[in-house]
Amino acid sequence: MGIHSKIRKLLADYLRSKGFIELPPVILSPITDPLNHPTAAAQVKCYGKTYQLMQSMIFHKQIAMLYLDKIFVFSPNIRIEPSCFRRTGRHLFEFTQLDVEVRNADREEVMKLCEEMIVNVIKSIKREDGDKLEFLKRRLIIPDPPFKRITYKEVYKKYGKKFEIIVSKKADAPVWIVDIPIDAREFYDREDPNNPGFLRDMDLIYPEGYGEALSGGEREYIYERILYRIRKKNMDISRFKEYLRIAKKGLYPSAGFGLGIERFTRFICGLKRIEDTTLFPKIPGRLCL
Repeated sequence: MGIHSKIRKLLADYLRSKGFIELPPVILSPITDPLNHPTAAAQVKCYGKTYQLMQSMIFHKQIAMLYLDKIFVFSPNIRIEPSCFRRTGRHLFEFTQLDVEVRNADREEVMKLCEEMIVNVIKSIKREDGDKLEFLKRRLIIPDPPFKRITYKEVYKKYGKKFEIIVSKKADAPVWIVDIPIDAREFYDREDPNNPGFLRDMDLIYPEGYGEALSGGEREYIYERILYRIRKKNMDISRFKEYLRIAKKGLYPSAGFGLGIERFTRFICGLKRIEDTTLFPKIPGRLCL
């Protein structure tokens, strides 16, 4: 927990040094990230309205770009995923995500920001918390940016559906997976105008078998494009009416990402299971305090 706490401080200090403003997290809202995989509904009814527990703050980050140009949030996320996920050692159904968004940025800018931020944290932990790492028997290697890149198409062709696990186990440094197919992601991720059918997205994969670190990319911000993408996903437009009402007035182009704090802590500490990163873990399928 000492390292977990230190990671949060280092991330926030780094982003503030780059001119970012921290926003408080949103817990309840009529809108939240629909995600691209099934989760059970987590809802609260109050004042005659239905509110969603936040799965991620993507829509709120886009809306925040109307007022601020660089923001970050330590956002608690609730994702009630299948009980079998408890076996992975990488999943919690309540976790904290460092959500970052930058107005008028492109994918390459936020990838560079991610790399610098992660390297800064690893260097600081090695320098200032060597005794804790020694206690955990963790030998951390400082990666050299820019990190290796590989397209989704290339990695899928080489390794098949389980490419993330295989890439992570084979890698000795973080790896970017870019140019993700449009069907594999949510409607708010921006389709590449120069590469139709693929998104201006990226995932960062930890080495040593620790799996996905973060996911992000550029956003669809033109109202007609957003509508088109919702319909292409065969989703109910009424689910997003509050978001669409604001989008119709105009959104800024932006790019950003979400970094899982517990997953980062697990990687830094070299822990076998993610539930060891926090005092009150929410393990899928179990009754948790």
